[in-house]
Amino acid sequence: MTTRKELLDAVVAQIADYREGEIPAMNATHVDRWVKQFPGDTQDPLLAELAHVFSKTYFTRKNVKQFLNAIVAHEKLTDGDPAAFWKNAGILNIQTAGNSQRDMLAVLDKALQKTCGMGLAQCGNAPVSSYVYIDDALFSGGRIKHDIIKWIREAAPQKAKLHIITIAYHRLGQWRTETDIKDAIKEEGKSIELSWWRVLEIEDRKKYIDNSDVLRPTAVPADHATAQYVAGLKLDPVFRAPGQLGALGFFSSDAGRSLLEQQFLVSGVRVRALCPHLNTYMRPLGNSMMGTTGFGSMIVTYRNCPNNAPLVLWAGDPWYPLFPRKTN
Repeated sequence: MTTRKELLDAVVAQIADYREGEIPAMNATHVDRWVKQFPGDTQDPLLAELAHVFSKTYFTRKNVKQFLNAIVAHEKLTDGDPAAFWKNAGILNIQTAGNSQRDMLAVLDKALQKTCGMGLAQCGNAPVSSYVYIDDALFSGGRIKHDIIKWIREAAPQKAKLHIITIAYHRLGQWRTETDIKDAIKEEGKSIELSWWRVLEIEDRKKYIDNSDVLRPTAVPADHATAQYVAGLKLDPVFRAPGQLGALGFFSSDAGRSLLEQQFLVSGVRVRALCPHLNTYMRPLGNSMMGTTGFGSMIVTYRNCPNNAPLVLWAGDPWYPLFPRKTN
């Protein structure tokens, strides 16, 4: 039987470099303090499931380096000639909120030096053949959409190719983002060809809820406060059919997935009551403009925890967060 220490160490092993150098190092004491906020009989099973989930959904610094090294040398993206492609690629540094793009570009600079013997400063030589927008992940897509539409209206040439590169995107947000970007291109009378590059496509669309890769409860938990919260939502809840794990294998079993969904929802409602600074859209399972229980993403990077993840992972004061979060 796995001991508590082994479970704690297994979680720490997956998230060890979270905000490394900015906050105290992740350790078993920290994770134990966090998990003790949940009912006693759920703590060990939660740890076991999270060790599995974070092995799939937590992007370490090493993961990001590997991803960008692969992108720099990508056969299809670069037409088989990385040095020529990047020399004439316009690298967009246009993010207006947050630092994820800036940090990704710093890693890209090193990857370019390693593979092509050149850095970002040597990119974008005329004539620019295409433009590249890089970020770590797309959730609802609001930030990426805002940045790119602003660029299209204010700085993009009349005709261009634009490559949008992320480690992961959520399918609903990607669809909405692409739709709105294409509408902006049409409004401006420009001809801009879009291409998307990613490792993970995370299913979160309502139509495909039974194949989802995000937290989608199968029922309202047997908890009065949670039932009241759900009853007060603008949209009627849509439940996932039990027994479905999603195509990406983020969850170890239906029992493990359901445990996260039920406990994170119940405790997320409690966090909302504890933390009055959270606005309406900071829902128990993560920030969402829609009137649901929340976004439900389990993606976290070494840089930060998105607010689209469940509140129990990042909300603070007086709740104790697993991932203390930087705000933009």
